[in-house]
Order: sequence, then C-alpha cells, then structure tokens
Amino acid sequence: MTMGDESPVTSLVLPVLIRPILSQLERRDVAASQTLRAALSKAESAYPGFTYDLVVGILRRGELSINMNESVLRLQGTISETDVGEYRLSRSEDAFQELNKKSAALKKILSRIPDEITDRKTFLETIKEIASAIKKLLDAVNEVAGFIPGTTGKQALEQRKREFVKFSKRFSNTLKEYFKEGHFCQRSLLDTPN
Repeated sequence: MTMGDESPVTSLVLPVLIRPILSQLERRDVAASQTLRAALSKAESAYPGFTYDLVVGILRRGELSINMNESVLRLQGTISETDVGEYRLSRSEDAFQELNKKSAALKKILSRIPDEITDRKTFLETIKEIASAIKKLLDAVNEVAGFIPGTTGKQALEQRKREFVKFSKRFSNTLKEYFKEGHFCQRSLLDTPN
C-alpha cells in the first residue's frame, strides 16, 4: 500500500493510533508532543496515508506481523474524548451533536468485530446493529446537510457521504460472500494487503 491508497484504515492510523500515543507523550513533554503532532498532521495533510506507511514501515523493520485492519478496529472503540475531540463536529446545533453521537456509536459497534467475528450467531446480530447504525448515521448526515451553506460545502459533504456508502457496500458485499460460501473466515474478512 502506498500513500493515497483508498482504504479506510489508511486515514484512521493518525487519529486512532498515533494521536493517543502523542497524548500520552504530552503528559511528559508538551513541546515534543506538540511538535510531533504538528509535523505528522502536516505530513498526513500533504501526503494522505503517510502515517499508515510510517507505521507499516516500522512494523516491517521490526519484522512484526500485525493485522492493521483488526488493530485499528479494536483501537477506535477505545479512543478517549480528548483524542477524538478534533475529529468531532464542534457546532452546537442538535443536528451536528447527533451526528457526533451516531458516528461514535457506529465506531463502538465496529470495534467489536474482531472479538465477535468467530461466533456466527453473535456476529449476525452485530451485522444488524452495524446496518442500523449506518442508516442512522446517514440520516444524521442528511439532517446536517441543511445547515451547510453554499454549494461547495454541500458537494464536499455529498462526496464524503458517497465514499462512506461505497466502503459500507464493499464491507456488506464481503460479508455476503463469506456467508454464501458457507465458510466464515476471520482472517480473510479482516485482512487486506499492508
């Protein structure tokens, strides 16, 4: 995988893995943490996927085999409000706060996948919860759209919504294939090339 590849994991490494580490560092050395945070954010902004490539490079160098999809899924359910704060909508209107809640709820459900995927019955229930949470999230996005001024902002929101729907459909199709084939394999569902 290289910078800019289309993978949800690529865009989650900085907020889900790196930022909590920087928050811990901040307790010991504020200046170092802020310098690293600014540098990594700038690099990620200029080269989307940079932090993913950095982490994968470190893992390869250390000859460590870690499933990034599984790890990021697990970690996103444990992120504190402090670490996720800059990724939450700060507007006070109910529609925006509801979108924050729906987003957090979906992430929490998704974080259970690695633990529940091997129990077919439990995982089927989790899939139903995911589908419901996705619908609620999309409804919340539609509510927020009414508050976005101008066509540029609305187009950007629609583009992000389409990307979200695309990845959701990809996930759903992957699940359908595994259930249709009659073999439910945790590794294949969670694995993607690193």
